[in-house]
Amino acid sequence: RTKMFAVRDRHGFRPLSLGKLANGGYIVASETCAFDLVGAEFIRDVKPGELLIFEKDKEPISIQLFESTPKHCIFEYVYFARPDSYVFGQSVYKTRKNMGRELAKIKPVDADVVIPVPDGGVPSAIGYSQESGIPYEMGIMRNHYVGRTFIEPTQEMRDLKVKMKLSPMIDVIKDKKVIVVDDSIVRGTTSRRIVRMLKEAGAKEVHMRISS
Repeated sequence: RTKMFAVRDRHGFRPLSLGKLANGGYIVASETCAFDLVGAEFIRDVKPGELLIFEKDKEPISIQLFESTPKHCIFEYVYFARPDSYVFGQSVYKTRKNMGRELAKIKPVDADVVIPVPDGGVPSAIGYSQESGIPYEMGIMRNHYVGRTFIEPTQEMRDLKVKMKLSPMIDVIKDKKVIVVDDSIVRGTTSRRIVRMLKEAGAKEVHMRISS
């Protein structure tokens, strides 16, 4: 019989979750949202340093190869994981929204509208809006056919990709004091372009808020 294995790094930088299919089979994925797509039930997270052995018609065999020394990567919550996943036992969406709520408490500002940098900034912007009472709007549209901009090799290419990727909703922005919420800053390329873009679209003020 063929044996299949799943091993998680001893420090557990990347989550790994175990699920069970309706037909009795098992599934392992790096995000729990994958289970929803195939109708699997989430069982538990694979422990750091744990080896799972799968054989047909048998329960998974668990062997703790190394001492479990969990070191959670905060960027899973901030950016990497999908909002509909659970990471380290917590909802990614709720965590990001709570980041926005805390941001509104720490860095409040008098403004007319809260807008996210899509898609990563959406949950945090919703949280900021709910905590501050300032209306939430989609003030920036994203072209989903353009990939990540911060990994392009040259600054010229990164600037061009940002321009292709994001475009302003002028009716939402013009003559408004705008709070724009993003999840993180890696290089700063996108942030600079966004501030310039919003001002060119007629924003009266632009207040940048980063949730992590």
